[in-house]
Amino acid sequence: MVFVLDSNRKPLDPCHPARARKLLKAGKAAVFRRYPFTIILKERRVADSTTHAHRVKIDPGSKVTGIAVVNEVTGRVVWAAELTHRGQQIRERLLARRQLRRARRSRKTRYRKARFNNRRRPSGWLPPSLASRVANIETWVKRLLRLCPVEAISMELVRFDTQALQNPEISGVEYQRGELYGYEVREYLLEKFGRRCAYCGKENVPLEEERQRILREAAMDYLFELMSEASEDHWAAGWMSGTEVALWKAIQQYPQPLQWGMGPIALDTVRKLRDLALAVEGWWEWTDDGQRFVPLDEWERMYAQYFRKKESGNAEGY
Repeated sequence: MVFVLDSNRKPLDPCHPARARKLLKAGKAAVFRRYPFTIILKERRVADSTTHAHRVKIDPGSKVTGIAVVNEVTGRVVWAAELTHRGQQIRERLLARRQLRRARRSRKTRYRKARFNNRRRPSGWLPPSLASRVANIETWVKRLLRLCPVEAISMELVRFDTQALQNPEISGVEYQRGELYGYEVREYLLEKFGRRCAYCGKENVPLEEERQRILREAAMDYLFELMSEASEDHWAAGWMSGTEVALWKAIQQYPQPLQWGMGPIALDTVRKLRDLALAVEGWWEWTDDGQRFVPLDEWERMYAQYFRKKESGNAEGY
């Protein structure tokens, strides 16, 4: 369908493309806009025409939003479109800007002071990618209001109540009272598994929560993330070649700072790396197949062997 405006640019009911072609050919109308295609009548006003109520329907999405204009009387869709959002593109450009500004602080140019933490976010603040999505939808709705006699707007709101799916009669304070309500965690686990070992099924034996194993795995992950962040800060690379050797060397000569990449490694970072390595009794190494966790005694042998090869001029890897 083609949008139609009267001589005062007030919206009329959309018409069929064949009718629009006849009006244009007869000289009774002119092209007002190419997209969405709109014509303007030269000798017609809203007061002399009959208009029907229309509704704008919106189906929002993270990447694509569907928009349709429906005639309220006939229920017919007179116009529809898909609006593609730029959220991912905005995110990538903001990330590139942040990396360029971070790199500028280490180049031999006028120092650019970091100001990303000095700005206060106003009330109702939205991330730029989400704000772009909202602004795109709002812009197109306002545009359609100027081209069509719209009297209502509908938006699809998709919300799932996962607790109501399991218990349709749930209400009120029951949402805050889950399976653990009224139980201590240990007693809950004992009752859940029938006071038997969850792995071997033994009974009448001391049962313990797997807290130590979980904490150790979390510490190993944090150690890897800390090493990657140190490489990113000093080389702008996720894992610079020789990162594990350089960071271990910084631990060995603590509290003397080690110059690495763009500057000395922070003593607070070195202290955290040392404490984590002792806690998990190991160190991370990067190989051609990816990262590998090495026990501490094995890593110390590898570290000493690496420097022996370096002194002889045959050091490879790392």
